[in-house]
Amino acid sequence: MESTSLVLSIVSIANMAVLGVLIYIFGKMYVKTKAQLPLGMIVVTSMLFLHNIIGGLAYFSMDQLFSHEIFPYMLGVGIAELVGLLIFLKITLD
Repeated sequence: MESTSLVLSIVSIANMAVLGVLIYIFGKMYVKTKAQLPLGMIVVTSMLFLHNIIGGLAYFSMDQLFSHEIFPYMLGVGIAELVGLLIFLKITLD
């Protein structure tokens, strides 16, 4: 595996870790309140989790198809998602 695919996979795994924490928190909220908002947030975070699983698997299995020129853009998108998720997690915990 090339180092670029490894870096992209690590970012996807970090995103999945944050999303897993968010799903757990929203699940606890839903069990306590039975409100619709946490249920909707579980669906949204689950879809983002699925997106990162598919992306991570693609980086592992199709690394020869990704050009080196596109790597900075893909890394930027992954890092932007991670930063957004971390901010979302902080807001959720407050």
